Amino acid sequence: MKISTDDLLNSILESFDRIEYVKSEDIPNIDLYMDQVTTFMDERMRSAARKPDEDKILTKTMINNYAKNNLLPPPVKKKYSKEHMLMLIFIYYFKGILSIGDIQKLLSPLAEQYFGKQGGLKLDDIYEEVFSLEKEQVNCLKEQVTEEYQKAEKLFREEDDADKAFLQRFSFICMLSFDVYVKKRLIEKLIDDMPEVPVKEKSRGKKEKNRSGHETGK
Repeated sequence: MKISTDDLLNSILESFDRIEYVKSEDIPNIDLYMDQVTTFMDERMRSAARKPDEDKILTKTMINNYAKNNLLPPPVKKKYSKEHMLMLIFIYYFKGILSIGDIQKLLSPLAEQYFGKQGGLKLDDIYEEVFSLEKEQVNCLKEQVTEEYQKAEKLFREEDDADKAFLQRFSFICMLSFDVYVKKRLIEKLIDDMPEVPVKEKSRGKKEKNRSGHETGK
């Protein structure tokens, strides 16, 4: 694994240190038009893209499709609230590993119970609580990746340098991929076995917020 190997491992670990999430307080507390939504997401999440200069974070077509597939509550008068932004961030992280059906099953209770809620536990409270675990999780991942990298380096040491470099890198990728595979299967099982969330009566404030000619929820 010559870059050198130490340089490669350090580069990987440094990439973990650059991982950031969008804080709830950084999201505008005003309703935004579609262009403003895509611009904000592009600016704040560009560093998470595989190819920052090429990849699209969110497009108008993506957002419209999310709404059509009931992953995202529809905008009100073509404007998206802060809660829409929070839902879009959840969708962005989930869409790389889960099907649309799984994301819908996972996020529908959030939208039903907490989107537009006026009192008690709100969607931004849930968002902040979940992402508050980020640093702790990143540190655990750094330790795990370092251990797997060191295991891969011990393999195929008798091979020629070129073959050894490829086979060690391949082994490292296999270990990471198996970890992703197992966790993906676990996530799918948890979603399949997820209990139904009882539907609570929506607050009057939410009905008024989603009003577009006629009151929703009736």
